[in-house]
Amino acid sequence: MSKALEEKGHATEEVAMFLMRMLFTMFAEDVDLLPKDCFKELLKDCAAKPEIFPGMMEDLWRAMDEGGFTATIREKVKRFNGEFFHNRRALKLGREEIGELAAAAAYDWKDVEPAIFGTFLEQALDPTDRRRLGAHYTPRAYVERLVIATVIDPLRVEWDNARSTADRQKSEGKGDAAIKTVQAFHDKLSDIRVLDPACGTGNFLYVSLELMKRLEGEVLEALNDLGGQEALAYESHTVDPHQFLGLELNPRAAAIAELVLWIGHLQWHFRNRGAAPSEPILKAFHNIENRDAVLTWDGYPLPKMVDGKDTYPNPRRPDWPKADYIVGNPPFVGGKDIRARMGSAYAKALWQAHKHMNESADFVMNWWDRSADILLKAKSPLKRFGFVTTNSISQVFQRRVMEPHLNAKKPLSIIMAIPDHPWTKVTRDSAAVRIAMTVAQAGKHDGVLLEVTAEDGVETDSPVILLEEFRGKVNSDLTVGVDVTGSVKLRAGLGICAPGVKLHGAGFIVSPSQTRQLGLGHRPGLENHIRLYRNGKDLTDRPRDVRVIDLFGLGVDDLRNRFPEVYQHVKLEVKEKIVTDDKGEQKYVGRDWNNRDYRRENWWLFGENVPDLRKALADLPRYIATVETAKHRVFQFLDASILPDNMLIAIALSDGFPLGVLSSRFHVIWALAQGGTLEDRPRYSKSLCFDPFPFPDAHDGQKTNIGAIAEELDAHRKRVLAYHGHLTLTGLYNVLDRLRAGAKPDELNDKERRIFDDGLVVILNELHGRLDAAVAEAYGWPTDLTEEEVLAHFVVLNKERAREEARGKVRWLRPDYQIKRFGSDVERAEQLEADLGEMIVAAATAPKPNFPAE
Repeated sequence: MSKALEEKGHATEEVAMFLMRMLFTMFAEDVDLLPKDCFKELLKDCAAKPEIFPGMMEDLWRAMDEGGFTATIREKVKRFNGEFFHNRRALKLGREEIGELAAAAAYDWKDVEPAIFGTFLEQALDPTDRRRLGAHYTPRAYVERLVIATVIDPLRVEWDNARSTADRQKSEGKGDAAIKTVQAFHDKLSDIRVLDPACGTGNFLYVSLELMKRLEGEVLEALNDLGGQEALAYESHTVDPHQFLGLELNPRAAAIAELVLWIGHLQWHFRNRGAAPSEPILKAFHNIENRDAVLTWDGYPLPKMVDGKDTYPNPRRPDWPKADYIVGNPPFVGGKDIRARMGSAYAKALWQAHKHMNESADFVMNWWDRSADILLKAKSPLKRFGFVTTNSISQVFQRRVMEPHLNAKKPLSIIMAIPDHPWTKVTRDSAAVRIAMTVAQAGKHDGVLLEVTAEDGVETDSPVILLEEFRGKVNSDLTVGVDVTGSVKLRAGLGICAPGVKLHGAGFIVSPSQTRQLGLGHRPGLENHIRLYRNGKDLTDRPRDVRVIDLFGLGVDDLRNRFPEVYQHVKLEVKEKIVTDDKGEQKYVGRDWNNRDYRRENWWLFGENVPDLRKALADLPRYIATVETAKHRVFQFLDASILPDNMLIAIALSDGFPLGVLSSRFHVIWALAQGGTLEDRPRYSKSLCFDPFPFPDAHDGQKTNIGAIAEELDAHRKRVLAYHGHLTLTGLYNVLDRLRAGAKPDELNDKERRIFDDGLVVILNELHGRLDAAVAEAYGWPTDLTEEEVLAHFVVLNKERAREEARGKVRWLRPDYQIKRFGSDVERAEQLEADLGEMIVAAATAPKPNFPAE
C-alpha cells in the first residue's frame, strides 16, 4: 500500500500517517473500542464504491477525534482524541487497494506485539528499508535485558523494601500505615519518568512500559490484600504513556513510537481490566519529541546557508526532558564515519557543541557522555542510565569518554556491562551486529559483568544466550578485577612502534607483471619505489603476490620526468579513477574528488606516509610486525624491504629478545586486556598495548636465551608455511588452541589433523612453552601465574617504570636510535662518549696539529 501510494505522487510522510491511522483503526475495532466489525463492513462498502472512501474515512476519524454519532457506521463512537485523528485526511484509493486494506483488517490486531511491530511498520513505510521488511529487528529478549538492568532492578529493590515495611506494619497491627506505605510506592511508580533520547519506533519505551505495568500489577495485588484498593484512582493515577519520553530525529519513527506506546497500553488495560478505558481514549501527552538529541543551533531545524553551503550557527547541546531513568539504543556511527555519514558541516558543529569529546569517539558516545553529565549533576532526578553501544566501547577513543566520569571526585560506576552481545535478528544477506550494553549509576559501586558463553538461534525470533556472571568493580575497558586502564605510556618504547602506511588508492597496488610494464628493470632507481607489500590478511592467511608503488620523497615533476610510466598509471588509477557499480552507476573514487586538501593535491602519495616509522626502520635488516585486528596475537619478523599496511603494527626492533617477550603468554594476556575487540577479534592498539608495556629487566644471558627461542619459533612457522600451501598462521594457532584446551591429536577432525601433522604443531607448542618459561624467569615470576595475577604484576611494574622515568631513568628498547632523537642532554652526551670511546680520550691527549706555514 505504501509503495503504491508513493508511486501516485503522495509524500512519504503523508502516506505513513494515513496508513498508521488505518492500522490503529483496525486495532481499535478488534479491542472493541469501535462497534464490532463496523470497520470491516465499511471497507467492503468502499471497495464496491471507491469514490466514497475518502469522505467516509474522514467522517469516521472526525467522530473518533471528537466523539459522537457518525452516519458512516450508523453508530455513536467513543472520543479518542490524541494526535492521530486531528489530521484526518484520507487518500483516494482504487478498488484493489481498498481490498488490500480489507484483507489486512480481516486479521486480529488485538495481540500484535508492539516490541517489534514498530520496527516492522517503520520498514514497511520507509522506501529504503522496505526491501528487508521483517528481516532486521531486535529480539524483545535483548531489549528486556537492558531495560531490566536499568529501570526495573532498582524499582524492584524499592518495592521489596516497601513490601517488607508493609508486612512488618501489618504484623504490628498497623493496617492503615501498611496501606499508606504501598500506596506511596504506587504514587512514586506512577510518576517515574523513563527517557529514550534516540527512541526510534519506541521498542525500549514500550518494553519499559510493560515491565512497569507488571510491577504495578504486583503493587495493586498487595494493596488489594491489605484492603486498600479503594484508595487508588485507577484511571487518573496509573502507569501510562505520559511517563515514557522520547527524542527522535525521524518524524515517521517518532509518530510510530507514540502509536506503539498507546497500543501497548491499551492491550494491557483490556487484558487486566476487561472494560474500555474512560474517554478520551488517547491523550495528547506530547511525550515523543521529533528533534535532534545531541545538537541544536540558532534557527533549528533548518541550517543556515552561507555561500551555498549549510552552516549551523551557535551549535550547542540541546536540553533533554527530566527523567528518572534513561535507556536506549542510539545510532551506530563510527567516529571515523561521522563526517562522511552526516556531512562535514554537521560534524564540525557536533564537535564544537561537545568540545570535551574526542573527535574519534563513536557517535553513540555523545549520548553516553550527556547522560553521565546529567547523572552527576547536583539535584538531578536521574538515577541510572543504560545504553546499547557498539562493542568497540572498550577501545581507547570510547574509554576516553567514560574515564573522566568514572574517575571524577564524585564518580559514577558501571553497575552492569556486557562487552560483546549479538543484536539484531539477521538474515543471510545482512551482516551480524555485535553490541555492548552498559548501565551506570552515580557513586562508587561494584557491578556485574556478563560474558556471553553460548549463543543459539540468534537468527530466529527466540534466541537463547547463555551468560556467565562476574562481580566486582567494572573498569572502563569492561573488565572486572585488575584495572589496566590506568597504566601510563612509557618513554622506553618511544618512536619505534606505529601502524603502517594508508594507501587511500587501490591503484597503488600492482602485480609483478604490471611492474615490468611500469619500467622496473630498465628505469634506474625505480626498485626503491616499487616495493613488496603486506597487509593483515597476507600475514594471517597467505601473502598476495603484489607490490606497491611507494613514491614518498618524490615531487610530481620529478616523478613525471624520471618514471613516466608510473606517473601515467597513478594519474589514471589513483587521481582520476571512476568505477561503475553493479547498477551501472558511476562512482567517483579518485583523489580528484577527495574531501581532504592534502590527498587531493598530493595525489601521487599515500594518504598516510608514516615518515617517523620510515626513519625508525631505515637502518634495520628486519622488523617485528603483528596484525592490528586478528583472532590470534602473533608477532613475527618481516624483511625491511616489505612495506607494512596500516592494518599492521610495525615495531622497529630487529633483535630476537623483544620478539620473544612480545610473543610470550604474558604479553598476549596484557594485549588482550588492554586492546579491546572489533566484533569478535582482539585488537592490538599501539597506544594501549605497546606504549605502556614494561619489558623485563633481563640480563644478557636471559636475553640471549629468549632471543634464540624466538628466532627458532619464527623460523619454524615460516618453514612449515613455505613447505605446505594449505597452511596459514590462523590455522596453525586454531589447532594449537585446541591442544591447549585439552584435545588429543586423535580427537582432531580431518582438516585439523592435516594442519597438526604438516604444521608440526607439537614443536610449535613446545617452543611457546619454552618461551613462556624463559620470559617468566626474566621477569622473576612463576610460570603458572593466573591471568589476573599477570595483569596485577604488569600494573605494578608499569607504575614503577613510570616513577623511574620521572626521575630520568629510561630503559630504552633501542638506545642507539632513541637517545639521539628523544633522550635528555645528559643521555645524549653519555651515548656519544660510549660510541666514540677511546677516540675521545686519544683526541684529548694528542698534541695540537701544526698549521701550514704558508
